[in-house]
Amino acid sequence: MARDRRSTESDNTPMVARWGTGHPSAPLVVALHGNGTSEHSMIEIAPWLPHGPVAYLAVRAPIEGDSGFIWFDESGPDDLAGTTRWLLDWLETEGDPDRPILLLGFRDGVTVAGAMMLEAPDRFAGAVLLYGALPDGPATSLVRGRLAGMPVFLAHGTGDTRTPTDRLLSTWSWLSTQSGAPLWAERGPGGAQLAGDVVGHAGTWLGDRLDHLRAHGENPLPDGDEPDWPIGRLPERVGPPPKVTTVTPQHQESQNAPAHLQAELWKRVVALDGVSTAPATVGVAGTRSLLLDREHAEGPDAAFVLPAEGEFAHLHPESDGSLHVALPDALAYDALAKGWAVAHPLAGVRVSAGMVLVPGPRDEGEVEIVAGIVAASHRFAAAG
Repeated sequence: MARDRRSTESDNTPMVARWGTGHPSAPLVVALHGNGTSEHSMIEIAPWLPHGPVAYLAVRAPIEGDSGFIWFDESGPDDLAGTTRWLLDWLETEGDPDRPILLLGFRDGVTVAGAMMLEAPDRFAGAVLLYGALPDGPATSLVRGRLAGMPVFLAHGTGDTRTPTDRLLSTWSWLSTQSGAPLWAERGPGGAQLAGDVVGHAGTWLGDRLDHLRAHGENPLPDGDEPDWPIGRLPERVGPPPKVTTVTPQHQESQNAPAHLQAELWKRVVALDGVSTAPATVGVAGTRSLLLDREHAEGPDAAFVLPAEGEFAHLHPESDGSLHVALPDALAYDALAKGWAVAHPLAGVRVSAGMVLVPGPRDEGEVEIVAGIVAASHRFAAAG
C-alpha cells in the first residue's frame, strides 16, 4: 500500500481518540472500529461503558480508504500480519508495561483483535468481540487452549449480512469448544450498528471483568512443566469436544455420559474425605452438590463453586452428566488444553478463573480420569 494512503501520526504511530482516566497503570480498553469508519465511531460509545479507573482508547485504522479507514490490504505490506505487529509494537508504549489491556472490536475490528489475541495471548486480559469473525489464519494459531485465561464476550447478529456465514460459524465454534477462553456468547437482532442491547450487555460484562481484575489481578498462563494430578499426568481427551452452552446455566449438550457411568463416578467422588452431598442451589434442575465440611475445608474461596456452602463441585443431572469444579489455575489450563474442560462463561468475570465444566465420562477409562479431576478440586478445597 502506498505510503501516502496511510493515516497515522508522523512517527507512524496510530491516530487515536481517548476517554476516561489518563493514569498509566489503569486498565486500558483498546477499541478497534470496522472498515469504512474511524476511531470516532468507537470512542462515542465509551460514556455508555463502565466508568471509574479505566482508560478507553479508540484507534484509527492505518489505511485511508475511499470512505473512512481500513485495517489491512492483503496485496501490500499493510496486510493483517503487518497491521497486527504494528499495533502490538505500539501498545508497548501505552502506559505501564503491566497494566491490564482489553480489546473491543467491531466488525472488521474483530478480525484485527482476533489476530492480536492469537499472536500474543499473554498480552491481553480479555476481549469484547461484536459482530465480526476471527481471521482465517494459520491452523497453528488455533490450537486447543490458546486463549485459556482470557475471558471473551462474543455477540453475533442475526441481521449480519456483511460477514460470511461460514466465518461467523467457525468463530463461534472454535471460541466455544477449542479456545479455552471463558466465553460468554450470544446471538440477537442486529449486526450492522453498535446500538441497543448489545452495548448494554457488553458493558455489564466489561464492568464485571474490570471489577474482577481489581480484586484478583490477572491470571497469566503458568510456565514450566505439566502439572501433576492425583492420577499423574493428564492425558489428551480423545475425539472432538462436546457442545456446551455459552451462557449460564452452563451445561453439556452432546456426548452425554451414560447413566451407569455417572453412577460409578458419583460413587467414587462421594467417598472422598469429608464430602457430603445435597441438592444444588445453582445450576440446572437436578444438579447435586459435593460439599466439604468445615473441618476439611482449608482452601481459598477460589477453590469453591460456592464458598459459603463449602461446595467445591457439582454434578449435573442424568440427561447431562457433566460437572462444574473449581481448580487451581495451572490445573484448569492443563485440562482446557487437553480437552477435559470447558471454561465457565464467567470464569475470571464473576467466578474464579479456575472454574470449569468437565464433560461426563464416555467409558470406564474416562470415569478414572474425571474422578481424578474431581479429586484435584477436592484437594484444592481441602488444603489450598
